[in-house]
Amino acid sequence: MSTKYLLSNLGWNNFFQQQLTLEEYETCTPARVFGQERSLLQLVTASGNVTLPISASMVDITVGDWLLLDGDHQFLRLLNRVSLFTRKAAGKKASRQLIAANINTVFVVSSMNLDFNPNRLERYLALANEADVEAVIVLTKTDCCENQESYISRARSLGRMLDVVAVNSLEKSSVDQLIPWCQPGKTVAFLGSSGVGKSTLINTLSGQSVQRTQAIREDDDKGRHTTTGRSLHVLSSGVLLLDTPGMRELQLADCEHGLDETFSEITTLAYKCKFSDCHHQNEPGCAVRKEIEAGKLDERRLDSYLKLMKEQAFNSATLAERRAQDREFGRYVKSVMKSKKDGKGDLP
Repeated sequence: MSTKYLLSNLGWNNFFQQQLTLEEYETCTPARVFGQERSLLQLVTASGNVTLPISASMVDITVGDWLLLDGDHQFLRLLNRVSLFTRKAAGKKASRQLIAANINTVFVVSSMNLDFNPNRLERYLALANEADVEAVIVLTKTDCCENQESYISRARSLGRMLDVVAVNSLEKSSVDQLIPWCQPGKTVAFLGSSGVGKSTLINTLSGQSVQRTQAIREDDDKGRHTTTGRSLHVLSSGVLLLDTPGMRELQLADCEHGLDETFSEITTLAYKCKFSDCHHQNEPGCAVRKEIEAGKLDERRLDSYLKLMKEQAFNSATLAERRAQDREFGRYVKSVMKSKKDGKGDLP
């Protein structure tokens, strides 16, 4: 028998409530996407679980979304989102991939070993800042690390107001440090590469085996993929946790605001540069270079910022071109269909 919930236990709040008309409120069913397979959406409503086939007529939907269903539990529409995490699809494909929606806090998880990578963490932070979602860096494997303060210090250097928490994912008293962000009705997403301990963290927080776990490779501290699909889990405490597969390739697109927030010390200094289009290389009067030469700014941060800005600009242009091509093709199809309807002859 399906478990029944209060909608507020699933993350429902006034933001979503205010999107409903009086008729929809009385006759329709709000449903949250808890899981997504190739051709099916796993939904949860106040009355229990619902399976919804994915059809070509649907808009892009991702885990965490709120949908509105009719009396027969058929899809009506997607509700506006509080937040949305996206990336450029992996590989050469010119499309945007949705990661998760309606997230309140994201735990950016990294292990304190050879896999610790500030550049990769900055990518995740940019993603969170673009979505205007609070980010917390969670450093795992304190039980295997002899130099914790070094990792904590390097993580804290990535943001002035950034919260950094170091935990032993297997020890409940250690993981309990994350409880302040895990409040009833809130949705917390875990982002990070494979093997950093996301699934173990979820299992320890929940007090039961919710997600399968797997050991890392000992030769290079790299992880194996354990979670193969995004999924939401409601804990007895009332918080909703979203695990995601490890992402080794995280290409940014349409993320300029997120990068400006992530590298705020650089973007703030840039206003003091002599030239408004300063590239912070060899230009005279560059306030950013001045701080680097004075030892007040890490050159690695500037290199990372410039690289990511170039990447997101290129990917954004590629996606914009693809969207323009799709719009042009859509107009062509409509004109063909109109010509056929008007009886003006064969296809052009």
